[in-house]
Amino acid sequence: MAIGYDKIVRGIFRSRPNRFIAYVEIDGILEKCHVKNTGRCKELLIDGVEVFLAVSDNPNRSTKYDLVTVRKGNRLINIDSQIPNDTVAHYLKKIPLFSSVTYIKREYRYGNSRIDIYAEDSENKYLIEVKGVTLEIDDKVMFPDAPTERGRKHILELIESQKDGYIPCIVFLIQMSDVESFSPNDTTDPEFSDALRLAKKSGVNIFAYNSTVTEDSIEMGGPVPVIL
Repeated sequence: MAIGYDKIVRGIFRSRPNRFIAYVEIDGILEKCHVKNTGRCKELLIDGVEVFLAVSDNPNRSTKYDLVTVRKGNRLINIDSQIPNDTVAHYLKKIPLFSSVTYIKREYRYGNSRIDIYAEDSENKYLIEVKGVTLEIDDKVMFPDAPTERGRKHILELIESQKDGYIPCIVFLIQMSDVESFSPNDTTDPEFSDALRLAKKSGVNIFAYNSTVTEDSIEMGGPVPVIL
């Protein structure tokens, strides 16, 4: 079953004055909305594009809507930065390495970080960091779309975790379908890219999976080639 939103409305994106706020035209009215992604998303959030927003039922919020999905050409791209962790945790056993997992814990503290997912089976214990991917160019996707020192730090801690008997893993959830490959974004964050390559050489498992995205849901799909 796909991960979904309770209520979705359609809008037309107009502007994004800062990382957290967008103005979207909904039924002819310009509404202030929360953007559930702190990345740049410049290739997505363009004046006039169709977007989809989750409606909040919290009357105390300053914004009623969360901008979660964007149409780019014929492709729907989910940009909700919170949903990849939920999606990977929900579909974790779909990844062959984790097919026998019997226990999952979210937000697991290791070292100086909270790792997204801890999982274990009868023989192994896994640390799994999840990254959502929204940047697509010519059917190829990259991460990150903005520099992430935090992301680099997590990778280095995953490498070190092998000394404590963990099997470290990174899952890049591509928040769209029909892509050819995944690569680190050397132009935007060469330090993260170098850390990812070091992780691969050091024995960290790196996966990329695409998603089936609809206006109101996301479902993890199949593996995508990782080109480092």
